[in-house]
Amino acid sequence: MVTVSSIGMRAAERESESERMRAFLDEVFQPLHRAEQRRWAREYLWGLIHLPGRKTPRSMARAGALPAGAAHGLHQFVNASPWSWGAVRTRLARVVAESGPAYAWTVADVIIPKQGEHSVGVHRRVDPETGRTVNCQRGVGLFLMAGTRCFPVDWRLVLRGAWDWDEPRRRRARIPEAETGRPVGAFVLEYAAAVAVARPRLPDVPWVLDLTRRCDDAGGVMAGLARRGLDFLCEVDAGQTVLAGRRSPAVTTVGELMEEPHARQPHVLPGPLRRTAARPVRVNVSARTVRLSQRGGGRDGASAAYHVLELPPGDSGQAARYWVTNVLDRGVEELLALARTRAAAGATVEELRRSFGVLDFEGRSYTGWHHHMTMASAAYAYQHLYGAAARPADTEVKGLGT
Repeated sequence: MVTVSSIGMRAAERESESERMRAFLDEVFQPLHRAEQRRWAREYLWGLIHLPGRKTPRSMARAGALPAGAAHGLHQFVNASPWSWGAVRTRLARVVAESGPAYAWTVADVIIPKQGEHSVGVHRRVDPETGRTVNCQRGVGLFLMAGTRCFPVDWRLVLRGAWDWDEPRRRRARIPEAETGRPVGAFVLEYAAAVAVARPRLPDVPWVLDLTRRCDDAGGVMAGLARRGLDFLCEVDAGQTVLAGRRSPAVTTVGELMEEPHARQPHVLPGPLRRTAARPVRVNVSARTVRLSQRGGGRDGASAAYHVLELPPGDSGQAARYWVTNVLDRGVEELLALARTRAAAGATVEELRRSFGVLDFEGRSYTGWHHHMTMASAAYAYQHLYGAAARPADTEVKGLGT
């Protein structure tokens, strides 16, 4: 039964949400100087949060009961309006950092399947998760782990093949001249440099990265982070090369190093680091610090000291996992807990794909893609900081080995 009081409560809730969204827009979208841009930002944000199914300018206009021409206005806002996505993302990162204790930066991919060859950046690649070749856009996102969530705060679009050199194609997509194809490791270091410059407005917390399959120069990335004075904990392949020994260092791999009984120190940690086992878990730590090989380390990064951590193979057949870190003043349990949090980035990517319209951008321009990804990131942040989903996460971050 609908009562006058229940109607009044819903009206009050709508007014409260309107006030929260207005405050969020005023803070994050302050770089949009024109009132018309801010109005379209509000409508686009509302559509990404509230509209079920595909989120396109046309469907947003219909769901919001907007006047005729609104679909065109939303399309223009995201595809053609000259607003700075970088400035908006910087303010978004600050809002996230101020929302709760921040404890790590990380980087993760988002794969956006596409039909045809005209969507900006579209190319064919092997999906490392499934082993299948897909036609897709590949975004590389920067995420800040704060409170109980992992928030997207910046994006890069991977440009492969003709998108790097075909000038007519690049002009049609409005790709800036300075934006070229480069390896994923370069994106990571660009993010790190930007965050370092923005301190103390952005938090000085460790970088927790998976460099096993998505990065072709893990050593160079780690050395680059070290040169900037940044703490990191990076998962690497067993074949990652390091230098072991002081007087006459030998080139070895982390896998080979941790096979030598005298080169590792076992630590027994209380379970469940693996969800499949309640009994304690053994973690091996290199007995001495190692250095990066000259090939990956560079002049400064090669001389820095690192530890190697190993989570040995599990009883159910999981392969051993390895991390390299320059965080030498934290306990093993704390480091492994930090490594475990990276699973939250994958959960955020899936939620962005499923609920915030990341898969639904229909334009073909570089500017449009970045505008849309900025709006999706803002919608995610608003919903989890101030909206209906602003509550402690109700699912656990998956444990190591799951």
